[in-house]
Amino acid sequence: MFSGFSFHLRVQLRNEKNLLHSLNMRYFSPCLLWISWCYVSQTRAEFFTSIGQMTDLIYLEKDLVKSLKEYITAEEAKLSAIKSWAEKLDELTHTSTSDPEGYLGHPVNAYKLMKRLNTEWLRLESLVLQHTSDNFIANLSIQRQHFPTNEDESGAAKALMRLQDTYRLDSDSISKGRLPGVQDLVSLSVDDCFELGKVAYNDGDYYHTLLWMEQTLKQLEEGETGGVTKAEVLDYLSYSVYQMGDLRRAIELTKCLIAADPKHLRAKSNLNYFNNLLRQQKQDDEESDVESSESQGVKYAPPVDYLPERDTYEALCRGEGIKMTARRQRRLFCRYHNGNSNPRLLIAPIKEEDEWDSPHIVRYYEVLSDAEIERIKDLAKPRVANYGVGGQYEPHFDFSRKEEQDAFKELGTGNRLATFLNYMSDVTAGGATVFPDFGAAIYPKKGTAVFWYNLFRSGEGDYRTRHAACPVLVGSKWVSNKWIHERGQEFKRPCGLTEVD
Repeated sequence: MFSGFSFHLRVQLRNEKNLLHSLNMRYFSPCLLWISWCYVSQTRAEFFTSIGQMTDLIYLEKDLVKSLKEYITAEEAKLSAIKSWAEKLDELTHTSTSDPEGYLGHPVNAYKLMKRLNTEWLRLESLVLQHTSDNFIANLSIQRQHFPTNEDESGAAKALMRLQDTYRLDSDSISKGRLPGVQDLVSLSVDDCFELGKVAYNDGDYYHTLLWMEQTLKQLEEGETGGVTKAEVLDYLSYSVYQMGDLRRAIELTKCLIAADPKHLRAKSNLNYFNNLLRQQKQDDEESDVESSESQGVKYAPPVDYLPERDTYEALCRGEGIKMTARRQRRLFCRYHNGNSNPRLLIAPIKEEDEWDSPHIVRYYEVLSDAEIERIKDLAKPRVANYGVGGQYEPHFDFSRKEEQDAFKELGTGNRLATFLNYMSDVTAGGATVFPDFGAAIYPKKGTAVFWYNLFRSGEGDYRTRHAACPVLVGSKWVSNKWIHERGQEFKRPCGLTEVD
């Protein structure tokens, strides 16, 4: 999915036939339930890609805290600093384990969990090794095999920055935990902000380096203390500004760096280099280049995987650019549907609501019970099976296009005629399913499902149905797909006479 890879887990539910009848007999016939899951690596899953997988880390961290507290009991006199650390973590893990998915639904919590387990616990290990701590070290050594890696921590940081871009969040709001729908604010320390900036810097992403180093500097100037100095921040900041093309500001920041640390090894040579570049720029064109330099400011560099439709896609994720006019809204209705007098639905008709007129998208209510949802989640958790921090699914088609004629050959079921997308969780903020071509945004509602046709009656693909899953800003998103294929539907949906029937 968002990781670029996918696989399909084939699950035959015992009550599948009854479930199909309870939905809409016009659309479905008994067929296998296919659930789309994200897959990252065949050998080792990346923790940051799945909230479901990361919940195990919360309990792992709680176990480490317990082991640490037992060690402190034995050597409390010598380990007062470690005891303070443990008490802080004890309180944190009590909160996180009370609602793991809700806790990890806040991207700052997810990032800080990665940072703690990948960096800070290992620092603690080094401190403990200075003393007799056999029991704790033994437990920590055993648990270390389950710890996130540098790649996991970096991935969580990049995901946080992806959310920042998609939802146009300023660094200060993220640092203070001010996100939509969030009541308990979780803040980023000055060291956290600095580490985010370093992740971006190491990735050659000077735009985000600038944003997070500026935030680090802001928090330092507000009086917050940490393990980073002003000179260290200015070092990264001045070079990033230079890379962004703002020579004048790079010079000013380098002067500030020299003032903060007169003995800095590179600062004076950098200042000379920047001044020489500026003089050369003036010589090339004394006026036009100067004006251009002054007006450049901070520029956003599109990511390497930038898609032409990304602007439209991300605008829809933010709730902008939705093309449902008042006139079109009047065409949408809610109804009870009995499957054309299907005996199973006469007494308890299904609740049906129009979400979009053309192409027609319908939402069904009370599709999966809580028990069914939990069963599917239990089956899926060992596979990294829900959207993680900043998890998204880039714009794609569900059907096989002409150049992909053999995509479903092994199934022998024909192309994907229609999609039935189950939402198995509510999402506090973000996580919409969007259709960039016609400007629709469909939001998750637990227990509901949305249905649309991928093919016209003629069998031609409806290219308007290209869709994407927006990254989850706050919360945890669980979905499952049922794809209805062409075979077995010939009499339920006869072929049309024209290409776009």
